[in-house]
Amino acid sequence: MNIENYVETKYRELLLNLNTEFIDLYTWFKYPKLEEVLATLHFIIINSFKKMNERLPTKEYTAHFWADPSRELLKAIDLSIGLQQALKSSTYSFNIDPYYIKLFTDSRKFLCTSLGSEIPPHMDKVELYFTSPIFVTNNPITVVSGLDKINFELKPIGEGSYANVYKYKDTFYQKWFVLKRAKKDLDNKELIRFKREFEQMKEFHSPYIVDVHRFNDTSNEYIMEFMDCSLYQYIEKNNSKLTKPQRKSLLNQVLKAFQYIHSKSLLHRDISPKNVLIKLYDDVPVVKVADFGLVKIPNSDLTSINTEFKGYFNDPALILEGFDNYAIVHETYALTRLIYFIMTGKTNMDSINNTNLKIFLEKGMSSNKQQRFQSIFELTEAVKYF
Repeated sequence: MNIENYVETKYRELLLNLNTEFIDLYTWFKYPKLEEVLATLHFIIINSFKKMNERLPTKEYTAHFWADPSRELLKAIDLSIGLQQALKSSTYSFNIDPYYIKLFTDSRKFLCTSLGSEIPPHMDKVELYFTSPIFVTNNPITVVSGLDKINFELKPIGEGSYANVYKYKDTFYQKWFVLKRAKKDLDNKELIRFKREFEQMKEFHSPYIVDVHRFNDTSNEYIMEFMDCSLYQYIEKNNSKLTKPQRKSLLNQVLKAFQYIHSKSLLHRDISPKNVLIKLYDDVPVVKVADFGLVKIPNSDLTSINTEFKGYFNDPALILEGFDNYAIVHETYALTRLIYFIMTGKTNMDSINNTNLKIFLEKGMSSNKQQRFQSIFELTEAVKYF
């Protein structure tokens, strides 16, 4: 299912009734239209049950509930349950508050779409949620601190091929962390690859690699260092004001990261400005490489002939050559493209006025692999002439 299209459909169904009174309860979704849909459903549900409360409690008798609010409430309940089911395997999954899911189940038994509804006997007044969400995240994380277990709310911030990514604030440390959780539909080989990514990153000890902290085998997830943005986002936002020395600083940090990675006889294989992250300090942005899910380890049996081609900065020739044949010349090809992006803020390489940069690109992306940079150190030397 296309999640964005589904949410758009529900948004349009509610377009004439959109209401943002309760939107502050749903900002953790970081998806404006979904937040508006949930806030509107919350408003309709509360408003409908507020009208029903005029007929409650019923005690030993039944009570008539008017036709219009009956239809509105039944539609809102059906939309809420349908939305919860549709999003249950996505980054935006949520649960319905236990009190309200029982209320929905009981109400569906007597609500009618015409002529009003008969409220059954012994129904009490409904508790109306004005400051609490009806739709709640089903993605908490439990952190053990000493003898205590503390739950923190997860806020979705992205997703990749293998995992959904969330952030949460640890109230003990007063610090943000990131949780990377494997998707539920991964096969065994993909889960092994996912855990290997954590294990490989845990072995690193470099200021230019994102730190990882703990792996949970039960839920197939791990905690990692929070980063402020990707290199792509940072350059997109600041491209018009970045000086050449600032660009060179970012570039040199990237090179140091890959000098370290290659010193471990590893190839990243998924180089892009979205997989290089930025930690913003008061005096300097620090580059850290992430996303080692496709890392090539010598003698590993996880890189098979059928491994899918990934990475939008990768050499297109790999589609025919096979991703299992990825080598250092493919890594320097992707790094050449990344360096060009850092220095220019562009991915389009049609018009290049800088002669040294043009020579650098022609060598780094040459169709003749023997002419490409044969090591990270050769590439580093070439950068000095920018």
